[in-house]
Amino acid sequence: MTKRPSKQSPAARPGRPRKFLRPSRAVTLTLPEDIIEALRSIDADLSRAVVRVVQPLVNAAPKPMAEVVTYGGRAVIVVPWNRELRDRTGLELVPLPDGRALIAFGDHLTTSELELRLGDAIEDAALADEDRGMFQDLAKILASARLGAESVLLRNIIVLQLAKGGSQSISTS
Repeated sequence: MTKRPSKQSPAARPGRPRKFLRPSRAVTLTLPEDIIEALRSIDADLSRAVVRVVQPLVNAAPKPMAEVVTYGGRAVIVVPWNRELRDRTGLELVPLPDGRALIAFGDHLTTSELELRLGDAIEDAALADEDRGMFQDLAKILASARLGAESVLLRNIIVLQLAKGGSQSISTS
C-alpha cells in the first residue's frame, strides 16, 4: 500500500509538538562518547544541546521582536526574554531553547489590562528604544487579534517551582 502525501501543512498536523520553532529535520550523527557526554551536560536532549552550542555561530537574519508562532490551528506569541517586559506588565515569560520566551499570564492579568500596560510603557520616555520596539510589536499583535477574526484564548501552563538551587529532580516512578 502506497502512502499518499498529506494535504495538511506540517504546521497543522496533529501529534508531537515541534522541538524547534523553525524548519528542522532528523539527521543521524556518529559522535565520540566524550562529546556526547559534554553535550548531555548542556542539555539531556542531544539535538537541543547541539543547537545551543552552534547557535552563536549561525549568522541568521534578526528575529522579529514579538512573533506569532503557529501550531496546528492555533498560535502563541513568542518574544525575546526581557526583564523590562516582565516587570512592567506582570507577564510570566517561559524561556524557550532559542533564547525567546513564551508569554504566560498569572490569574491577576487579562489581555485588556496587558494592552493598557503596554500602552503606558510605550508612552514612558524612560523605556529604552529597543524595548519600546518589542512593546509596540506585542501591542500590535494583541490589537490585531482583538480587532480581527482571531479569538484570544487564555490557557494555563504547568510550571513546577523547584526547591532552592533548582537541582531537584522530578521523578516519574
